[in-house]
Amino acid sequence: MAVALRCLRPLPCLLLRSFAMPRAPRGCPAPLLEGCRQCVQQMLLSRQLATKKAKGKGQSQAKVNISAALVEDIINLEETSEDMQAVIEALKEDFSRNLNVRTSPGALDHITVMTKDGKFPLNQLGQISQKSPQLMIVNMTNFPESTAAAAKAIRESGMNLNPEVDGTVIRVPVPKVTREHRESLAKLAKQSTNKSKEALRKVRSKSITQVKKFKSKVSEDTIRLLEKQIQQMADEAATEMDKLLAAKTKELLG
Repeated sequence: MAVALRCLRPLPCLLLRSFAMPRAPRGCPAPLLEGCRQCVQQMLLSRQLATKKAKGKGQSQAKVNISAALVEDIINLEETSEDMQAVIEALKEDFSRNLNVRTSPGALDHITVMTKDGKFPLNQLGQISQKSPQLMIVNMTNFPESTAAAAKAIRESGMNLNPEVDGTVIRVPVPKVTREHRESLAKLAKQSTNKSKEALRKVRSKSITQVKKFKSKVSEDTIRLLEKQIQQMADEAATEMDKLLAAKTKELLG
């Protein structure tokens, strides 16, 4: 019995060692238990990166999903996501307003007219109506001095419209829906998508630049993981744009 008790004496020490808290990273000014937030973040991100690498073995690309709360001192990932989504929404709006096979009065509403007093939507300067399926009228009686500018804006809207000015009235013939017209609209949709992707790249570059400012403060693994996350967000947004373009092209070409 005495021999057994002597064997069990080392157990408390071994148990304490097995449940010991992790040590603070080298160079940390405060112990982990005292609340060194940066160290906690780096440790969690390092573990997350290791997990992603392990899961990603044998796969072409591992998916990253960083908790925004862990990196809020470095970058606001939610804001980056919102900025990318805003680019997508702008593309949807452009497709809806400006790229339709059938031109309607509503399609002219938000054409921007440059006047001596600034930029204004066409529907704030003139009364837009549809005279017939092949003709729209823009009455500029309230702002006659902006008639020429309005006609120019309609002509340069990318909607394949050739307005004719008659005093303060702008006549806008609606082109027939030909194959050439459909193909022209499809090309415009492609151009709009490319412009949106360029705007998306600017959002991505801005975010990565923000992350790189912290190179001297956080680990290389943290920087690499964040860059990968931002790139992944941009890739997903670009994929959504491609889907929108494919759907719009199918609609336009019939």
